[in-house]
Amino acid sequence: MVNKHYVAGYDAFVAFMKDFNDNGSPVNVLFTGAKMENGESWCSDCVEAAPFIENAVASSAPKESHFIYVDVGDRPTWKDMNNPFRKDKNTHLSVIPTLIRWKNPQRLEGEQLTKTELLELFFSEED
Repeated sequence: MVNKHYVAGYDAFVAFMKDFNDNGSPVNVLFTGAKMENGESWCSDCVEAAPFIENAVASSAPKESHFIYVDVGDRPTWKDMNNPFRKDKNTHLSVIPTLIRWKNPQRLEGEQLTKTELLELFFSEED
């Protein structure tokens, strides 16, 4: 079973990753907009991609892998060009949603996350 983790905000993300022990398993990180009171993200692209991502995690992600959901904040926080997620050399985000393989080059962004075949390929690639 894929190990799922949830983190909100940059400082919490940095602290989580600093202490995180992946036991040698693949670590996939999804950056998405914060959820509103209705349970959906303010980011319409994130909402559109969510079912594709969930299906791919369930069907294609290695069973011993980790999947970390990271809330990058509300819309004004994300739109700030000085947002630390944009500046961090490990994340270097320019759009959300973005899915990365931690400390590896694999990356899907925006509408790529609505393409089942790209998601399957992402999860099947070895580090």
